[in-house]
Amino acid sequence: MRPGGVRSFALELERGGAYRGGELLCGRVLLEAAAPLRVRALEVAARGGATTHWLQGRSVGINAVSSDFTAVETYLRRRQLLLRDTGETTTLPAGRHEFPFSFQLPPTLVTSFEGKHGSVRYCIKATLHRPWVPARRARKVFTVIEPVDINTPTLLAPQAGAREKVARSWYSNRGLVSLSAKIDRKGYTPGEVIPVFAEIDNSSTRPVLPRAVVVQTQTFMARGARKQKHAVVASLSGEPVGPGRRALWQGRALRIPPVGPSILHCRVLHVDYALKVCVDIPGTSKLLLELPLVIGTVPRHPFGSRSSSVGSHASFLLDWGLGAMPEQPEAPPDYSEVVAGDVAAGGQSPFPLPQDSGVSLEGPFFAYIQEFRLRPPPLYSEEDPNPPSEAMRPRSMTC
Repeated sequence: MRPGGVRSFALELERGGAYRGGELLCGRVLLEAAAPLRVRALEVAARGGATTHWLQGRSVGINAVSSDFTAVETYLRRRQLLLRDTGETTTLPAGRHEFPFSFQLPPTLVTSFEGKHGSVRYCIKATLHRPWVPARRARKVFTVIEPVDINTPTLLAPQAGAREKVARSWYSNRGLVSLSAKIDRKGYTPGEVIPVFAEIDNSSTRPVLPRAVVVQTQTFMARGARKQKHAVVASLSGEPVGPGRRALWQGRALRIPPVGPSILHCRVLHVDYALKVCVDIPGTSKLLLELPLVIGTVPRHPFGSRSSSVGSHASFLLDWGLGAMPEQPEAPPDYSEVVAGDVAAGGQSPFPLPQDSGVSLEGPFFAYIQEFRLRPPPLYSEEDPNPPSEAMRPRSMTC
């Protein structure tokens, strides 16, 4: 029997792509032997966790000293024996052999992530033990996506802020620059468009340039220390605003690229997002306004959450002078309600359009407003098919 009788040794998962917590991870170990093979044991192990590591230098007198910061957090540790080690060897015939396995993933797992100073990784490894021969190993990495549902009142609430700054040049006051910005909600998913509403008031003597960017912040934590890395994932530039002028962004579109979701519940690393609206002022540090974002995996429902969608969006649009948001159309009323109701008698739609004729119903906030609104059926009326003739009509009793 040849010691190198293993022609191939590999792992295969039944379902490719991504998994989430609580699901069943199923697969098989594929072993092809060129000759009869003596095997002592065959095991499969699933591992997963978060790791952070970086070196931080500091000076001690004339010497440079580096400090090592490392942290590890384990989320998944499972082991399954496909061929148990009983002290005796098992002889497998030549040919192809398949050994199925399955693991129940924990209910909560952190999303897979690869960063500069840390990562969240999940893998499954098979080990073949043979007598007097080094162990043969096969490894396969799989992805985990933690569901982040943005259909919650917190993530559907509008975000707003305002800042101002005095433009200075050579210690002289050049005027005041103010910035206010607002977005319709906090939670988005990749591929969605963020409509940015902003007002830039330039009371200085120089033109300023407004910009908006989506920034990803990776925070790595170990031994009480933090290491951060910032990256711009999307950007938007506006037109220069001249001295004494005012500019208004009426929903400038900023599309979110295919980025990883936010990681908020890991003790060793975080992935956060923010919308930063800034104004570049010549000769002065830029005016910056930051609005937090959460990038999720479950997109917003077509009509949003009933608890927060109608009221919050209506007040959001009213604050920016866009008119009242019509309420979400409901199902047609019952026939009996139409007959007895005053609205039906007037023949008016229960969902009137805004009175402001200058309001445009185009854009992401008005996408759910239907072009053809539901109208109640006409007032029910009934006529006698056999009206009484003139001869049968009762005479007047007056003399």
